[in-house]
Amino acid sequence: MTIALIVAGGSGHRMGQDIPKQFIHIYDKPILIYTMENFQHHQDVDAIELVCIDGWHDVARAYAKQFNITKLRWVVSGGETVQESIRNGVYNLRDVCGSDDIVIVHDGIRPILDNGILDDLIEKCEKYGNAVSSMPYNEQIFLADDEISTVQYIPRETIRRVSTPQAYKYGLLYEKYQEAFEKKIGIYGSSYTNTMMVDLGVRLYFAAGSDKNIKLTTKDDLDIFKSYSVGQRKDWLK
Repeated sequence: MTIALIVAGGSGHRMGQDIPKQFIHIYDKPILIYTMENFQHHQDVDAIELVCIDGWHDVARAYAKQFNITKLRWVVSGGETVQESIRNGVYNLRDVCGSDDIVIVHDGIRPILDNGILDDLIEKCEKYGNAVSSMPYNEQIFLADDEISTVQYIPRETIRRVSTPQAYKYGLLYEKYQEAFEKKIGIYGSSYTNTMMVDLGVRLYFAAGSDKNIKLTTKDDLDIFKSYSVGQRKDWLK
């Protein structure tokens, strides 16, 4: 069984709107629905679990019904941090998942997700026990020697950009969230499932990624998403 755990527990203050950003409408559809549709339409995803900000559970369920997201089975309350939110979703699946079932962790505000990305993610997770969506880094990275200068760079072929979606066998995911919160490792600040895993000594495996898989954080990001939504690649482009 493969379950998509979609994290939509944030309030989205940086977007500067009166409602959580995952519920902002783009062309008469909430961002969160665009995200869930990727998993609804993928043949290998069996169910969706939504970790949602308190007070918006009924709204999320109503939108899911309106837009025919039939795979949505659970709506769980988020925590104070993103790691608490993911942990809540992981723990909620204790009586549902076996150790070898796959859980795909994904941000609710990353609505552009190609089928091929999920195909590769699931395939790599089945093979290695985990997989993280990743991309090469195409810019040069320099280390600041002081506030105004540098004498050292990081070869860009040695680094990767990693985001969601990320996939993990449930046994590993459950065990490591228990360990992380017991030892208080990898759960603070900008920590996420992938960084927590590395902090706890787990080797991660790269899967395919896409530059279109943007995180909608600011109003400028909404404009980019709109452009992707309406833009069509020209037939003559190879």
